[in-house]
Amino acid sequence: MMKTFKLKSLIICFENDERLVQQYIPIIDGLIIDREDDLQQWIIEAYMNQSYKDFFTLLNQEQSKLILQVKITKETNDPAFFLCKMIDMNDIENNMNVLFKGSIIDRNDEVYGNWIKKIEG
Repeated sequence: MMKTFKLKSLIICFENDERLVQQYIPIIDGLIIDREDDLQQWIIEAYMNQSYKDFFTLLNQEQSKLILQVKITKETNDPAFFLCKMIDMNDIENNMNVLFKGSIIDRNDEVYGNWIKKIEG
């Protein structure tokens, strides 16, 4: 059985010219779904203003994998980090949603664990 959680905040992290970029995305609403499958994949849906469409279109063309820094359920919770791929983007009246599929990053991972340390400062 899948578990669903409320997405409270979203920061997209990616590399640009070998430097780490963190882009805060103000969301209207969102969900995080633990698929509880063999691959331990999660679905993240972020509902936001359509003004971010060009950003996500370009990001999807240039980046195959993204690190998402999210807060789940409450703003006061510690952030969780996911290694994701953008899987869909849909217009919904004057807003849009963006869907990601990925897995939680282990902070001890040699490559992505170091990214998290850079992000957290």
